[in-house]
Amino acid sequence: MVISRTPFRISFFGGGTDYPVWYRHNPGAALATTIDKYCYITCGFLPPFFECKHRIVYSKWEMANKISEIQHPSVRETLRFLKIKGGISIQHVGDLPARSGMGSSSSFTVGLLNALYALKGKIVSKKQLALEAIDIEQNWMKEHIGSQDQVTVSFGGFNKMEFKGGRNNIEVTPVTVDQKKIRLFQNHLMLFFTGLSRTASEIAEEQIKTIPQKKRELNRMYEMVQEAINILNEDRPSFTRFGKLLHENWEIKRTLSSKITNTRIDEIYKTARRAGAIGGKILGAGGGGFILFFVKPELQHKVKAKLRQLLYVPFKFEELGSQIIYYRPESNF
Repeated sequence: MVISRTPFRISFFGGGTDYPVWYRHNPGAALATTIDKYCYITCGFLPPFFECKHRIVYSKWEMANKISEIQHPSVRETLRFLKIKGGISIQHVGDLPARSGMGSSSSFTVGLLNALYALKGKIVSKKQLALEAIDIEQNWMKEHIGSQDQVTVSFGGFNKMEFKGGRNNIEVTPVTVDQKKIRLFQNHLMLFFTGLSRTASEIAEEQIKTIPQKKRELNRMYEMVQEAINILNEDRPSFTRFGKLLHENWEIKRTLSSKITNTRIDEIYKTARRAGAIGGKILGAGGGGFILFFVKPELQHKVKAKLRQLLYVPFKFEELGSQIIYYRPESNF
């Protein structure tokens, strides 16, 4: 039996420039971090004593005799990708809900790949995990999805990612600032759950269609990645400038698709800003899920009070990425 643990992520800048349709012809980049909230995947070979060959447990319970019968798209296509022949038992547990903008679908795919490779007795690099998860989600599952989530959760930590041309041309650069500065930066971040769920691929599909008409906006969002890093590299960073940059990014992002925001999200954002938030953004493709705000620590109690109808989720950055946390070799029946 194998258990993998893969973190969820928060993306700050660059979203939209990580779609292949963009970075095949234009430079793309993203600034993101993983956090201490995780997706756990337990995998094992299913002995031939059961009525089914494959058993998958997530928000549903699936039993199938053929891979093609499996409804969960990531499980089905990952098993196909790895050419798994024997019976498999897979169980998923997550610290955060699915379809919430935290990269949960990519955390699942990366974690499942990592666990299945371990079950087969193979060690793979973080880059291989990321690239194969991108391949599975974009080409096997045919999802309208970018490439930053798979890279972020595979590598772990606070990173700048650059996307240049082909799928394999991805560079990851850790954000190397001292821990005191990172802690101060983290102390400005507030995460809330809106209670709204959505399917990211459907929202992203509309955004992808508009990319040819949104080059000016996407080029600006690309530039913001380095601007944010320059702020963090300062001896005494102006975190107010970082927050204002987040606000500018949100104002641009909300114009990329009619599905990114709605009246409910707009009201939440305005309420937080009136209470003292400098900037923020809806995470992931938009439409619901989690919303992040950048707030001076001394004003955070006011934001909490004004958004008391939402679930506030404390978190910390994490640095390890997808890991195998339990491994017990077993026979493949």
